[in-house]
Amino acid sequence: MEEKQKIDVAVFRYSVIQDFVSGIMLNYGEREHLLREKCARKWLIPHSCKTSISRGTIQRWICLYQSNGCQLKSLYPKSRNDKGAARALDDEICLILTQLRKEMPNVTVPFIMKTMKKRGIVSNPLSQSTVYRYFHQQDLMKKCKPPEDRRKFEAEHPNDMWQSDVMHGPHVEIDGKQRKSYLIAFIDDNSRLIVYGQFYVSENTRSFMHALEQAFLRRGLPRKLYVDNGSAYRSKQLMHTMASLAIALINSRPYKPQGKGKIERFFKTVRSQFLPGFTGTTLGEINLAFEEWLSQDYNDRKHSATGKKPLERFIDGIECIRSTPNNLKEHFRKTVRRKVNNDRTIILDKRLYEGPVELIGKQVELLFHENEYDRVELRNQQKSWGFLKQVDLNVNCRVKRDKNNDPVISFEKTTAETGQMWGGKL
Repeated sequence: MEEKQKIDVAVFRYSVIQDFVSGIMLNYGEREHLLREKCARKWLIPHSCKTSISRGTIQRWICLYQSNGCQLKSLYPKSRNDKGAARALDDEICLILTQLRKEMPNVTVPFIMKTMKKRGIVSNPLSQSTVYRYFHQQDLMKKCKPPEDRRKFEAEHPNDMWQSDVMHGPHVEIDGKQRKSYLIAFIDDNSRLIVYGQFYVSENTRSFMHALEQAFLRRGLPRKLYVDNGSAYRSKQLMHTMASLAIALINSRPYKPQGKGKIERFFKTVRSQFLPGFTGTTLGEINLAFEEWLSQDYNDRKHSATGKKPLERFIDGIECIRSTPNNLKEHFRKTVRRKVNNDRTIILDKRLYEGPVELIGKQVELLFHENEYDRVELRNQQKSWGFLKQVDLNVNCRVKRDKNNDPVISFEKTTAETGQMWGGKL
């Protein structure tokens, strides 16, 4: 492996263990939760076809880094002197495995091992991992899994397509407590410009929608948005927003991160060039430093793939960019479906609203912003019925309704002794 490849691997390994070696004290529960989280996720590992990392591997990297004076070279991959040789298999067994594989190219490794045992070829049982390793070394596994046709691509103009993803960031201080941070970023596929990026304490739909709205306000509207299959990217709110703004939402195939290589490559740059130099502790400090690094370094530096500065290339095609509508905020409202009850009420997040008589018993759509329950719009069959008012039960107590559904509010008072209307007959 060349020196540059070893550096890439070492930088990646550091990005995995940085939460454990950055000097922030973690208690046992936090450490265990972080280890399980890293073992469960899928990784784009440099110069490797693997996508997962075991618990023991992460702990070994931590031990290597700390026991060697926190030197990046301690995370370099070690080269084997006997690379290419099957140490656990002798020449005769290797020849038999090769012949069996050629005879049965489409069967599984356990079936081949069972066949060898049935024919009495081996006296001592072989390890499945050893046989798998030998087949991979001899290029005998490709027939079971044909290679995929992957091709490099690039959007023709700025804002033709954005890629977006989430990167797990360092722990930051929130209200005196250490919280995990997440970087949500958007990259323009043509210019490689980071149209927006910010660290949040959650990667949920609310955080993603906030970042998306800020990206639109700063750089206009893209024609396509390319994301993965996380819950935030399949929410009804996101799909509604994309459809209302005429933006195609494209989800990558599960466990196929190669299609989002540009945003993944940017995250690699963040881990290797931004995070090692960050010295703050709070969420506000990391976002302030990140915005400064984006504007003064990344977006204003010549990109190796395009040969131009991202901001310069983005501006060169500015005539192709769709501007942001004035009513952008209205496109980011949540949409929920409710039924108008027989008493005209509609329930939304434990709040009671009064709907039109004409829509009693019908399904309607409610559009509103998070935590703005005083402006809830009612729609039915693409028609707006205006904004709803919350039910005032005391007023409804004085409303008289006739057969023409024309309510009239009575202002008569009742006596405390009899409960009869003033002026009524006893």
